[in-house]
Amino acid sequence: MAVAACDRPAPLARCLEAIARGATLPAQLVVVDQSADDGVEAEVAALVVPGVAVQYIRQPRHGLSASRNAALAAATQPMVAFTDDDCVPDRRWLEAVQAALAVADPPCAVAGRVLPLGESTEGTYPVSPRRADEPTEYRVGAVPWAVGTGGNFAASRAWLHRVGRFDERLGAGSPGKAAEDADLIYRLLRAGGVVRYEPASVVYHARQTEQQRLRSRWTYGFGIGAACVLWARRGDLAALRLFGTWAGKQVMLLGRALAGRDGFLVRQRLLSLRGGTRGFFHGFRLSP
Repeated sequence: MAVAACDRPAPLARCLEAIARGATLPAQLVVVDQSADDGVEAEVAALVVPGVAVQYIRQPRHGLSASRNAALAAATQPMVAFTDDDCVPDRRWLEAVQAALAVADPPCAVAGRVLPLGESTEGTYPVSPRRADEPTEYRVGAVPWAVGTGGNFAASRAWLHRVGRFDERLGAGSPGKAAEDADLIYRLLRAGGVVRYEPASVVYHARQTEQQRLRSRWTYGFGIGAACVLWARRGDLAALRLFGTWAGKQVMLLGRALAGRDGFLVRQRLLSLRGGTRGFFHGFRLSP
């Protein structure tokens, strides 16, 4: 299991506590820390879980993809489950992931539900929610960002090495700002893999403030635009149509927000579109 951490020791402690209370414990837990201080390291040092090999890796701040790649390089188990320091895995999360992979013809990866953590309060918003309660198997041609999200994702280590690791040009803290999870899912599907959405696999994600929500709409759009151009540059020109479909949906949602006179939602959709446009052109400037 891999957890990416950066400057959030208290949320990380909450995440690690949930993992330690899990019905199924990981054989290995790797925490990769890109913090500016030693708060996260202290939380990991205090963690003692019998039977679990806990490994702490300190890394310069190079972004979320670099963090996940460092964890993958240190992984020794055939399956790696990923989550983040602001997430809280359900008690049966790892159990559900293992069950989904322990079948005669296993998928290459498993995604699952992402639900808001705690009670709703005024001025806070869910992050990357995934609420569908029907199992689904996704194959090539699926819209990658509709499949799952990196805070609740597990994959065969063999498949991850086969398609290449997380693209460090994408993801939080990178030039591409987001969409590293969509990019990896895209490459797994293009390689012939099946990604299973398993609703029994549940992770709770901390809510965002209003300012965090607005900022993430821009970066999310930026990442989608950059990723689609990178896919097109690899020869998949259908990725340009995929970006057009995404942008068209944002325009439709913007129209609904305008019709409903929801100013905050209008701002979100405009930021997504602006970010997507900037990311689209930025994708041509990213190194091959």
